[in-house]
Amino acid sequence: MLPSPCESDEGIEGVSESEMILLALAQAVEQRDLHTATHCERLAFFSVAMGMIAGIEGDGLMILYRGGYMHDIGKVGIPDAILFKQGKLTPEEWEVMRTHTTRGVEICRHLKSLAPVVPVIRHHHERWDGSGYPDGLAGEQIPLLARLLQIGDIYDALTTSRPYKEAIPPAKALRIIREETARGWRDPRVVELFFKLQKDVISMAGQFMLGSDRSLNAMQAALLRMQVKEYR
Repeated sequence: MLPSPCESDEGIEGVSESEMILLALAQAVEQRDLHTATHCERLAFFSVAMGMIAGIEGDGLMILYRGGYMHDIGKVGIPDAILFKQGKLTPEEWEVMRTHTTRGVEICRHLKSLAPVVPVIRHHHERWDGSGYPDGLAGEQIPLLARLLQIGDIYDALTTSRPYKEAIPPAKALRIIREETARGWRDPRVVELFFKLQKDVISMAGQFMLGSDRSLNAMQAALLRMQVKEYR
């Protein structure tokens, strides 16, 4: 099990030292910016919730959990001048920013235990119509787990402050996701699953994060208490 931020290194079974170092690196990327300091934890929660409503179990939920923490690990290689820029990025800067997906793959691909997570890291910015990056995959070419994680990632990015923008209200964020789905960017079925969860489950992520145990087991238990499976 991937350790939560609140667990110590002692007594964690099934996690290699190398994997724990990469987890710490992924969290360090988020902690560099107060705007995104808890983004990975919320995204892990959102992604596991999406997985549960989609009927995914076992290893699939673990991939979503790990993906929530590690999806942006490649940003460790993005220059601060781009990563924390206050204004809009230039086209050239966007090209550099987009490399965080492939940089993340390069960081994680050497660990066999993270092999199932690599497609999520690489493809969470693809678009349903094929206009995303890095590979321009379309439709079901995009791994399902990447599609599930992506919607939570977009929602959290919209509803939290970033160096270049203010947070927007959840209702407006949902309208934007609807608009992007109508434009062909998002998987409509995944978006519908997210909308089912947003009011009563996704909005409760903050309450879960007040607890000290943020392991996958604790997330699943909290989501079961929220009756997440009833939303199928």
